[in-house]
Amino acid sequence: MTDTVTGQSRWPRWIALAGYVLAIGAPLVALVMALATGAGWLGWETSLGSLRNLSYAAMGGIGLSLIALVMALFRRRWLRSLVPLAAILVGGAFVLLLSYNFGKATVVPPIHDVTTDLTSPPEFLTLSLRADNREVVPAGVDPRLEPLDNALRWRIYHSEAYGDIAPIVVPLSVPDTIAAAERLVAERGWELAVADPASGRLEATETVSLYRFKDDVVLRVTPNPDGTGSVVNMRSVSRVGVSDLGVNAKRVRAFLRDLQAATAG
Repeated sequence: MTDTVTGQSRWPRWIALAGYVLAIGAPLVALVMALATGAGWLGWETSLGSLRNLSYAAMGGIGLSLIALVMALFRRRWLRSLVPLAAILVGGAFVLLLSYNFGKATVVPPIHDVTTDLTSPPEFLTLSLRADNREVVPAGVDPRLEPLDNALRWRIYHSEAYGDIAPIVVPLSVPDTIAAAERLVAERGWELAVADPASGRLEATETVSLYRFKDDVVLRVTPNPDGTGSVVNMRSVSRVGVSDLGVNAKRVRAFLRDLQAATAG
């Protein structure tokens, strides 16, 4: 098809336009869906489930925008080359971000419950542990896990991936340790559910990402058996999803590290 005024083919225009729409539109759609999920208007299954197809759309847009860029450069239309270049950069950043997160899902275990005590994890008494917490723990490609139940799979995944996560001992009494933990919760902007110095229990919720996912944490603080200081156990659980992409383990490590530093003096 040829433009009757300029005599130039209209196909490059359509190629460029389709590339811009796909390369820039896909990230925008993902952003809108994330915000809608965070506002409670859209289920997380729908918004997260769409990301793979949106990444394909963005890759298609990058390809078309690359064609438009080459055409613009070939014709020495330098200003026109800026638009497809922007589309390539936006779409490329989106695809790289998704690729990073998809890749992370393959190197962390498909669990969302992380604790310092595998035998007797701290219990939620004020907040509610999700009803399906151990209903889905996939065996993946590991033949060892196929005949095991979900609880055993979770324990194996956890011990192999997060073997460094363990209780800490601090030199303070149980009430003082709970008070220090409560200050850290406030600094992080978490929503405190309960802080009970008498029983040595603290529960709180962190809201994460644009999707506003909620992860619950519980601390169990007990007197050290040797009579000095306190033993701190922690648990962090995501309310939705199967894999947490390593977020809960990162949270537990960081919080216990900061708590130990805050109580060292």
